[in-house]
Amino acid sequence: MRSVKAPARRRQGWLSVLTTAALSVAAGYALAVTVAKAGAPKRTVYELPHDFTVTEPTFLPSALPGAAMTTGNRLDLLENGDAIFPAMLAAISSARKTVNFEAYVFWSGEVGTRFRDAFAERAADGVAVRILLDAVGSPGRQLKAADVDVLRRSGCRVELFHPVKPWMLWVFNHRNHRRVLVVDGTVGFAGGVGFADPWRGNARSKDQWRDTQVRVEGPAVRGLQRAFQENWSEVTGEALVGDEFFPALPQDGPSSVSVVPSSPLAPMSGASRVYAISLSAATKEIWIANSYFLPDDATAALLVAAVKRGVDVRVIVPSDEQNDVPATKAAGRSTFGPLLEGGVKIFEYQPTMFHLKTMVVDGIFSTVGSANFDERSFHLNEEVNLFVYDPAFAVQMKESYRRDLARCRPYTAPMWRERSLKKRVMELLATPFRSEL
Repeated sequence: MRSVKAPARRRQGWLSVLTTAALSVAAGYALAVTVAKAGAPKRTVYELPHDFTVTEPTFLPSALPGAAMTTGNRLDLLENGDAIFPAMLAAISSARKTVNFEAYVFWSGEVGTRFRDAFAERAADGVAVRILLDAVGSPGRQLKAADVDVLRRSGCRVELFHPVKPWMLWVFNHRNHRRVLVVDGTVGFAGGVGFADPWRGNARSKDQWRDTQVRVEGPAVRGLQRAFQENWSEVTGEALVGDEFFPALPQDGPSSVSVVPSSPLAPMSGASRVYAISLSAATKEIWIANSYFLPDDATAALLVAAVKRGVDVRVIVPSDEQNDVPATKAAGRSTFGPLLEGGVKIFEYQPTMFHLKTMVVDGIFSTVGSANFDERSFHLNEEVNLFVYDPAFAVQMKESYRRDLARCRPYTAPMWRERSLKKRVMELLATPFRSEL
């Protein structure tokens, strides 16, 4: 009998250990979230009337935090890795003084190696290369220590944003989700791309993610440099000043651009504010493309109110089959019912993971950036978006949107009502954590 009971006791012992470990992880996460939220500023609830439109003089000063838009910018809209990575690598190879780069995802692999070698080559030639990576988005299991060593031996400064340490729980939930590259203070890039192999190619298959980035020349580059400077100075204490970072910038193009950073340390979320005021001002169209679409109740109400006044409201999201974060998809899907019943059109991108963070309002006001349409991006992460006031650029954005729409299927109110029990259970489990996903 002892030989039978002993394995049973061992199984019970292992079960007890696993249960204790799971409870400890859950308790630690709950504590980290609680501590992070306790130090966060009070959130602004955007319940806004439709008092002005995007074409009126009051729109931009009402919507934009901080400095006014800069004029005279040239923007190049880049789609997918085949266009994004060569443009960024060419900019790096042209550097003569400084390269400043921050990213959430930077992983070892084909793409990571291309950027590693480009950074290392410039640093070895005397260019000051600063690289800031998020410790959670670029963990050791994805970014090999050998690749970091190559960068540092060549002369690059590589730093991690908020490494996860037991005695620093308060920073666990505060992540740097920005994706910024600035070369010599004259050329900048921003958007949603990750520097890893899933972003290779041209979204031709499920292994090639769909994403968008913008190349910037002109005065708006200073805003991207300041966004990098904020995070770099927080981590290192180094102030970035002088002509090598902030040179005189000529008027290079027709676009008016505002670079809007978001941070939980700010009294008001930058991206959340601009999104909300744009939704309330729209009169013709709101075309949103977002990989993690989890609007809160107030924002959902703004979308439905826009439909009621005749605005064409469309949202493209990843499909259930391709979404890389099922819990986020489940939490977002729980909000789809009221939106669909209110007339919002929702579409699911079919070929691969859809990772964009864009919007076009009334054919004149657009955004491309790192902020997801969720509370984490609006209130917990460091983010940065370009907001563009330019009909010509909006035309390009709408053309891109139509191409994506052709690869979508509509997600309808009957589909939402008839979704499976499994999906309903996942929504029920994920919804309490919507603000953290």
